[in-house]
Amino acid sequence: MDILTLLPQFGGLVWTVVAFVVALSVIVAIHEYGHYIVGRWSGIHADVFSLGFGPVLYARTDKRGTVWQIAALPFGGYVKFHGDANAASAPDAGAVRDMTPEEKRRTMAGAPLWARTATVAAGPVFNFVLAIALFAAVGMTRGVPVDPLTIGEMRPLPQETALQPGDVLIGINGLDVPGMDREDGFDDLLETLEEAPGLTYAVERDGQRLSLDGPWLLPPVVTQLAPQSAAFSAGLAVDDVITAVDGTPIFAFSQLKERVETGGGAPLALTVWRGGETLELTLTPRRVDEPQPDGGFQTNWRIGIVGGMAFEPATTTPGLGEALWSGVAGTWAIMRGSVSGLWHMVTGAISSCNMSGPIGIAEVSGQMASQGATNFVYFIGVLSAAVGLLNLFPIPVLDGGHLVFYAYEAVAGKPPSDKVLRVLMTAGLIVILSLMAFALTNDIFCP
Repeated sequence: MDILTLLPQFGGLVWTVVAFVVALSVIVAIHEYGHYIVGRWSGIHADVFSLGFGPVLYARTDKRGTVWQIAALPFGGYVKFHGDANAASAPDAGAVRDMTPEEKRRTMAGAPLWARTATVAAGPVFNFVLAIALFAAVGMTRGVPVDPLTIGEMRPLPQETALQPGDVLIGINGLDVPGMDREDGFDDLLETLEEAPGLTYAVERDGQRLSLDGPWLLPPVVTQLAPQSAAFSAGLAVDDVITAVDGTPIFAFSQLKERVETGGGAPLALTVWRGGETLELTLTPRRVDEPQPDGGFQTNWRIGIVGGMAFEPATTTPGLGEALWSGVAGTWAIMRGSVSGLWHMVTGAISSCNMSGPIGIAEVSGQMASQGATNFVYFIGVLSAAVGLLNLFPIPVLDGGHLVFYAYEAVAGKPPSDKVLRVLMTAGLIVILSLMAFALTNDIFCP
């Protein structure tokens, strides 16, 4: 049993905080380790590697003289390199001035430009590597459907079916089942099929071809819940089957989708089948800004559930190369979507409520953890990609700001003056604090 599924359905405050701290600590540790290890490879010595801020709870010094510590406030971390005045890598001019040339080379301020650039860039790069690795691991855990489509496990449904695990699907209502290599094959099949509560499946079982009765291919079953959604708030759970909306029976996920999208946000009374019991739940759809293939956004009414087929397909583990490529594609999609979303918020095309702060992220952490380890690991990957991208923004105090300073140094032949750096770092800090305050306001006041 997945131990994370033992969490309370909606996660109490303690579990939410724990999930948030775990997710953030993993991401921060990888980010800072990127700075540390590339700095070490580049000849820059790290005095302190800290996970967290504030009073030190545990510390040890390694053979290279670096202090590894865990601090009481687990909401970030830092690497303090030799010659730094603080955790933000501002140089201690007085200390560096009195060092020998050999010792200066071991500081961030005295290292060559290439070494400083590589060390700073390594933090976000390691975040991207983490995201790719986690997405690949999730992909290998979940697997990919075998071809031809084969039933791995029947989902619990209120209606009886003669289908069994291991059945190889050949046809549905006289139509051939498409191969898994056809990207739009099932969309075409569903458009051709006439919606009906029951279908006739042609399957191959133990070398025999059988004709069996079964449910609609895509019933209104919950396979996953979106965090911070109407469905999550209303108490829907994975494997729930929605059998009626406002008293009208439904048998297809498309029927549920249509009722949600055309309801104008009015509350919906759902009849839910859950493990043999019938429940009555009421929820109110929420407006959601959804990214589109062309890079734009479309606002739709959503309740926040993911559907699926009447059965879980049998799967096979993809190759490492395929999984890693999928991880790269997933990481790129998150980066592209984040930039597009931010631009559309700035231009007013979508609501600024799409930006979440620490409270919102913590809530999502707890809700994803409550749905199992795989979903939680995937969420850490998403957050890691977003954190890596954020750190590349050209804002002083962020890694991207330092890289801009290094680019200026490469062109001008000298770094910006200390006075300019102080002004820009102060301005950057104000921008970051303002964004944090804005996001926190969203957490409190946005619906």
